[in-house]
Amino acid sequence: MKKEKLTELRDVIDKLDKQLIDTLAERHKVVQQVISSKIETTKNIRDTDREAILLGKIRKMAAESGLDPYFAESLFRDVIFQSVRYQTHSLIDHQNELSAAQTITVAYQGAEGAYSHQAALRFFGERYSDIKTIGHHSFEQAAEAVENEHADVAILPIENTTAGSINNTYDLLFEKNLHLIGEEILKISHCLLTLAPINTENIRRIVTHSLGITQCSRFLNSLSRCTIESYPDSAMAASHIKKEDDLSQAAIASPYAAELYGLHIQQEQISNQEENYTRFVIVSKKPVTIDPQLPSKTSLVLATVDEKGALIRCLRILDEMGINMTKLESRPHQGKPWQYLFYVDIEGNLADMNVQKALKEIDKKAAYLKVLGCYAKNKPE
Repeated sequence: MKKEKLTELRDVIDKLDKQLIDTLAERHKVVQQVISSKIETTKNIRDTDREAILLGKIRKMAAESGLDPYFAESLFRDVIFQSVRYQTHSLIDHQNELSAAQTITVAYQGAEGAYSHQAALRFFGERYSDIKTIGHHSFEQAAEAVENEHADVAILPIENTTAGSINNTYDLLFEKNLHLIGEEILKISHCLLTLAPINTENIRRIVTHSLGITQCSRFLNSLSRCTIESYPDSAMAASHIKKEDDLSQAAIASPYAAELYGLHIQQEQISNQEENYTRFVIVSKKPVTIDPQLPSKTSLVLATVDEKGALIRCLRILDEMGINMTKLESRPHQGKPWQYLFYVDIEGNLADMNVQKALKEIDKKAAYLKVLGCYAKNKPE
């Protein structure tokens, strides 16, 4: 194929891509009208019967148009998910009198382009016309910004599918008088970033966040002549490489950080696991109430009495009430050697009678109980 013909075809694809984006944007405007109507008429956010009918139509239309029906269904499942997600957040904002706000200030750990920064933009992007993000050196400083009312909320990573739980965040949830009001799950895409295209064997120094080192250990172990150094944040590492202006140095960060700091993506997808996700929690000085129709989670922390089987007795209450526990994490109780705090996530709303009864019974048996917050599940059922 001649180069001129290939260029012409690519131009056509670019125009079609623009049409797709414009169509999705128009669809989203209609979704905004739909949620306004649902809020006024108190209708349910989700209509699973309609979703099933819609996906059936999509498969049929795709086949008739010569498009893979399974690809089309997968694509529209994401479209539906985004619609439900937006409507869910809009309902929460409305019921908690947050819908009139046009600006929100979000504290996070790291520099612009960090995964926490990206998660903040993802969580609040469609709902606020102005998102002010403030990076901090540590998780604690980000949380304190909310405590001191220098920020409306903070977004903190709490667990990763590769590296596990992020203990600093769990400790802060216990120590600070803050409330969980939401969660965001972000796919982590680690890339090797350099100033310009080079031979990877010529790289002598790589900098990134300590979690990035853990999550990319297999790739890093293959570079025998390279020094690996921990940095406070992956985006800071990318910024540092840009300033160093040294072709022998590289950073591990996201494609967004590469774009932001003008770096070359030397190699994509270098994580040990391709399905690498980080769950973030959003914390505020005030709790939110969650409409009973929305799938929700409640997080709590408890300490048990020093008796055999004390933890089992507390957890058995959840089973007796038919409540599903989705997370159990233990952390040392600071200042009390050999005592532990247990962080628990359950499926359920604080407004639900079974959840209320369960918490009352656990409170009777536990030495300490603190409800960290009730919030909408990130992924719809």
